[in-house]
Amino acid sequence: MLRVTLRGAGLPTVTLGSGETLLFGRSPHHAVPDDDPDDALRVTAIALPRCAPHVSRLLGELVVGDEIARLRWHGSGETQVASLFDAPGGARRVTVAEGMSLLLDEGENQLLVMRGRQTGPDTYADLAIVVDVATSAAAGASRPRPSEEDDLEADAAVTAPAPRLPPLSREWYVALALSEPWLTGTDDYPRPPSNREIYERVLEWHGYAWNLERAQRVDDAIRAISALAFGPKDDPFRAGRGRAQNVRFAIGRRTAEVRLVTVDDLERVERAAAERKVPPAVS
Repeated sequence: MLRVTLRGAGLPTVTLGSGETLLFGRSPHHAVPDDDPDDALRVTAIALPRCAPHVSRLLGELVVGDEIARLRWHGSGETQVASLFDAPGGARRVTVAEGMSLLLDEGENQLLVMRGRQTGPDTYADLAIVVDVATSAAAGASRPRPSEEDDLEADAAVTAPAPRLPPLSREWYVALALSEPWLTGTDDYPRPPSNREIYERVLEWHGYAWNLERAQRVDDAIRAISALAFGPKDDPFRAGRGRAQNVRFAIGRRTAEVRLVTVDDLERVERAAAERKVPPAVS
C-alpha cells in the first residue's frame, strides 16, 4: 500500500492511503461527487491558500492506488513537476498541461505552479506544492479539520484570465523574439538573441519596429517582460543577480513557460509577415 502526503507553505498537511483521491486547486470542492456517498468518502478536496484569480478552481487530481500514485492535471496553465528519488543523480523535471496524467515517483515530488500565488495587487509568485510518496503497510487518511477547511474557503468565482502582455504591443513583439528559441523547440540555441536580432525580427514581423533600433528601448521592454513573467520577488533584474546574458536566457525561457506569448502568436506574426510580402495581383 502507499502513503501519500501533500504539503506546502500555508497548507494543512494531508495524508492519503491507497484507494483515496485528493482534489486541490483554488476552489475544488465543486468537483467532489455528491451522487455517490461512498465516492465522496474516498475523495478529499483542499483549497490552496492565496491562489491567484487566474488559477483554475480544480488544479490537480491525485489518485492513490495500491502500487502507484497518479497525478491528473486539470489546470488551464502549465506547471512543472520535479521528482527526486534514490538513484544516483536521480532527478527528472517535466512540464504538464491540462488533460495530462503523470505517475509520481516514490519519494519527494515538487509541483511548481508558475505565477500561481498572489502576493499583492497584480503581483504574483510561484506556488510550490510537495507530494511525498512512500510505501506503507497501513496507510490512513489525515484530512484537514473542519475549521481549517473553513479558513481555506476560496473564491469560487469563474477563473480569471492569466496576466498577459497586450497583444501586438511593442513588448509583445519583443517577448516573441526573445522566447522564439523555446517556442520553436530550438532551446539549445547557444545564446539568447541580441538587441539587434530582436529589432530585426520585430521589423520583419510587423514592418515597423517602434524605436527598437535603440538598444536601450529593447532593454526597457525586456525589463517589463521580466517583471510580468517572474513577479517582483523573483525578477532577476530586481535581484541584480547573474551575468546579463544568463539573465536574458532565463527571461526568454520563462516567458515561454508561463505563456506570455505562445506558438499560436508566433504563427500569427509569421503568417502576417508572409502575406505582406506577397505582391498584389495585376488585373
